[in-house]
Amino acid sequence: MTADALIARRERKFARMEIKMLGEAGLFAGYASLFGEVDLGKDRVERGAFLRCLARRGAEGVRMLFQHDPAEPIGTWRVIREDGRGLYVEGMLSDGVSRAREVRELIKARAVDGLSIGFQTVRAKSDPKTGIRQIIEADLWEISVVTFPMLPGARISDVKGGGSLRDVTGQALARALWQATKAMRATA
Repeated sequence: MTADALIARRERKFARMEIKMLGEAGLFAGYASLFGEVDLGKDRVERGAFLRCLARRGAEGVRMLFQHDPAEPIGTWRVIREDGRGLYVEGMLSDGVSRAREVRELIKARAVDGLSIGFQTVRAKSDPKTGIRQIIEADLWEISVVTFPMLPGARISDVKGGGSLRDVTGQALARALWQATKAMRATA
């Protein structure tokens, strides 16, 4: 199977991510997935879902992309690990890559503020009553910096030197988007 065919088969699931810092050198940290939270695609990643993949692949085997575009690598992941909360990541945007410099400026300007995981499901089970799919094991291929994460409240929480990004207007917008999504699902 070709690399293009493998990429075409890959699932795109967007997960909540909060970046704790964005240093002048392009360093940042946060969560690319939070365990037990249901995303807009009705998936819930379970604790332990990434352990086998990370043991085999390590952080260096997971790509950092912009908007899930395999032609847009923008940096490297230094740390990817599961903790009690979710999939914790530490990454560095590559200063020698023009798109990475643009992404850094977009993050600082609060125009891009989410992460999304690209993975292939290894093991999952679905609840027929709720339609929620539990991801029990996933093969993580990439984590992207994205404009719209699958969880509406997934936003950058702090930028070094930039203060908090969680203002009242942003929270109200996130809440309104979440409620609109729930209403659309109820009528579907």
